[in-house]
Amino acid sequence: MPHITLLYPFRPVSDFDAVAERLGQACAAIAPFEITLRRFDRFCHGRGRYTLWLAPEPPEVLSRLQSSLQAAVPDCDDVLQYPGGFSPHLSVGQANGDDPAADLQARLQSGWQPVSFVIGQVSLIRRSPPPEDVFRVDRTIDLG
Repeated sequence: MPHITLLYPFRPVSDFDAVAERLGQACAAIAPFEITLRRFDRFCHGRGRYTLWLAPEPPEVLSRLQSSLQAAVPDCDDVLQYPGGFSPHLSVGQANGDDPAADLQARLQSGWQPVSFVIGQVSLIRRSPPPEDVFRVDRTIDLG
């Protein structure tokens, strides 16, 4: 599922009701906003493994949303542990090796037309247990 991770790790589904109330208060204070996906980039995870992603613009609006949500659930802070802290990104694929990752990034970028849309809600997602093991939206929380 394409997504922008704002908090990680998250809570068990059994905690969603209690956490959703706190996240709802944080979301209510932030008006919906527009982002544009224009540029591909990539992260190296070590051992030649890469994640390719789209860079949301402007990143500051997602950083403000993340910070507000983080204040509501301060223990879900893994996204802050990276060098440079939270880096808004929408993961789109993976590649093994620098050359294949760079090639895939260039091919994706060459055919890409920027897309803009309004972020009006945050979704709480959960992973189904194996063997299905897929992400599903459990509930959404409106901004504003």
